[in-house]
Amino acid sequence: MKPNHDSISSAFSPDYITARSRFLEAAKSINCEIYAYPIKTKTDDDLTIDVAIRWGTSQKALVVSSGLHGAEGFLGSAVQLSLLKSAINPRTTLILIHALNPYGFKYLRRTNEDNIDLNRNFLLEGDLYAGSPPLYAKLNQFFNPASPPPRFEPYLLKAIAIIARYGIKAMKETLPVGQYDYPQGLFFGGKEPSQTANILEENIQNWIGDAQKVIHIDFHTGLGAWGTYKLFAGEVDNPQKIQSLTAQFGVDKIETWTPQGISYPIRGGLGKWCKTKFPQCDYDFLTAEFGTYPTLKVVKALRAENRAFWYSPSTNTNLKDWFKEIFAPSDRTWRDVCVTQGLEIIQMANQALSIYS
Repeated sequence: MKPNHDSISSAFSPDYITARSRFLEAAKSINCEIYAYPIKTKTDDDLTIDVAIRWGTSQKALVVSSGLHGAEGFLGSAVQLSLLKSAINPRTTLILIHALNPYGFKYLRRTNEDNIDLNRNFLLEGDLYAGSPPLYAKLNQFFNPASPPPRFEPYLLKAIAIIARYGIKAMKETLPVGQYDYPQGLFFGGKEPSQTANILEENIQNWIGDAQKVIHIDFHTGLGAWGTYKLFAGEVDNPQKIQSLTAQFGVDKIETWTPQGISYPIRGGLGKWCKTKFPQCDYDFLTAEFGTYPTLKVVKALRAENRAFWYSPSTNTNLKDWFKEIFAPSDRTWRDVCVTQGLEIIQMANQALSIYS
């Protein structure tokens, strides 16, 4: 698989509509089977999750998904576009899922059309869409102020004071884990399965087919050091599997949930849900998380955008360029490096699949 380095930066699209058009055109050019699944809203009828499949000759599949967190979709879409223009192993079935959250991608929100964080919405059978981490209620007023944004707010001082009082560990176990009690709040997992979850429930078995070995890479941005990545394998608790993944992708790249790492445990994650859907299959799910800006700046953007969305729509419009920059930096070097690294991850996945028997 050899990327066209002349087009790496140009693989980034300026918006969802352009990204979708380019993805479909590239998928058609290599004769993929293409499926479009509409996402319905009251005001928008051009939102779709698009899936391109190029069937291979073996019982192995590589899944690459993008845009689960909407505004984070620019990098994943760019990697998918670059991949479609590269030489791809014909034996492995390639499944590209473009824009799992097309509403958030189009309107530059991390959440979907119902303010749901989709990576907290994939609860397993028997789990309830209820409950929150113990500290969330105490910190709700800070995370989700119920008022229009003021002209000036000492956000950084407030954030530092909260961290000093409760500690980083407590914050990691509170804000990003997922909550189901505050529908207008950050990291809200919903009250029922989302449209995206229902689409996957109804179709993923057909996409995967009879594959016996699957590697699924789900692209995200906004967490970690600038221009670097980690592959989160938080659902894996088998030491032998961790050893195998580190051998395939690098000991410095695979990260499980540890207090020292940048990842954190979550409820309702897509990865665990996918793995439970294929108990007969060796299904490796890796969240490829690419760093952009410092964590406090990312949280500031999440908080400001969500606050303005609910209480000051005109201000929210003005925030969009900043919000996009947080999750899809305009810096060309960042874009070049991250797309190149994304393709390298996929190359390593292809190599791992090629030696699987």
